[in-house]
Amino acid sequence: MVNQYETVFILTPVLSEDQVKETVKTYEKLITDNGGEIVNRENWGMRKLAYPIQKKSTGFYNLFEYRVDGQFIEKLEVQYKRDEKVLRFLTVKLDKHAIAYSEKRRKKFAESKKTKTAEKKA
Repeated sequence: MVNQYETVFILTPVLSEDQVKETVKTYEKLITDNGGEIVNRENWGMRKLAYPIQKKSTGFYNLFEYRVDGQFIEKLEVQYKRDEKVLRFLTVKLDKHAIAYSEKRRKKFAESKKTKTAEKKA
């Protein structure tokens, strides 16, 4: 059964920008190769962690929102656990209210981006 999920994962701060992009593409490809569909992808950049993880105080945050068969989630999480570049991850199954909120948030972000672009041109 295809459900919608959201995964936030934190990559180690010792990676270069190219390594971060490559790692994100690897997980995106893993999802799509297993019959998943990426709904939204956000790169939140480097942020300070709430507490140190593996003696690191910052990390590269990324968010994937995707539709995939529920049995695939276990396989994805095993990949996250095996990858030493991933400090932490959290996968959440979205219900209809969370999906509606996420769509509303994306539209609001897109509108604010258009407004900022229009202000720069003026």
